[in-house]
Amino acid sequence: MNDISQLILHEDNHLIVALKPPRMLTQGDDTGDMDLHSLLKDYIKEKYNKPGGAYLGLVHRMDRPVGGLLVFARTSKAAARLSAQIRDNTLAREYVLVCKGRAPARFTLRDYLVKDARSNTVRVLPQYLKLQGKEAVLHGHTVAFSQERSLVTIRLQTGRAHQIRAQMAHFGHPLLGDARYNPQGPGGLIALWGMRLAFAHPITGRNLVFVCAPGRMPGGWPHSAHFDPYLRDLDALERLWPEI
Repeated sequence: MNDISQLILHEDNHLIVALKPPRMLTQGDDTGDMDLHSLLKDYIKEKYNKPGGAYLGLVHRMDRPVGGLLVFARTSKAAARLSAQIRDNTLAREYVLVCKGRAPARFTLRDYLVKDARSNTVRVLPQYLKLQGKEAVLHGHTVAFSQERSLVTIRLQTGRAHQIRAQMAHFGHPLLGDARYNPQGPGGLIALWGMRLAFAHPITGRNLVFVCAPGRMPGGWPHSAHFDPYLRDLDALERLWPEI
């Protein structure tokens, strides 16, 4: 197994910021497959020689096929304060993706989603059925376009399961590599990556910004090859985003 410490970008007494590799679960489920939450708890227990189970609070999650930045809380107080930032939309979660077609320069998607547990898919409801679903809002900005594909940044306002994937497919711009929502598209790892996290430290209040482009995974962890034509654009974003 790859060294889990290589995935940690920041660690202090109150939180851990780590990279989730694509295809790894955020949290354990019935499959029993490896998950980042459990790996980090084991890392804390071993590093700090903690008896029993180590506390590590889940603040937000990421779909299994998707990779990128996640923050975990090491104390219950930090977990409560980070969760409050999620609710208040002051913890910024920004993604990059590659989608089919030429996406608009800037756009906001506001839809109502419902999940089908049997197929593990999410669909957008028509407006007259919106009370049966959960509101999902995201904001997009197209960075580059080539060969009928767009590199897009997404800022989440809400955090629903499969939100970006389902909304972009409904918008007419499904993600490359997403066999669930773009079954006729090219294969490979899904072209969606959690690239930026920005939030106030839950104890000190200091503003923290973490940026990591796809392709920066250490230790040989994979990334979606659909991002490779846009490496220069991603490098530019990586330099720009810490300053925003």
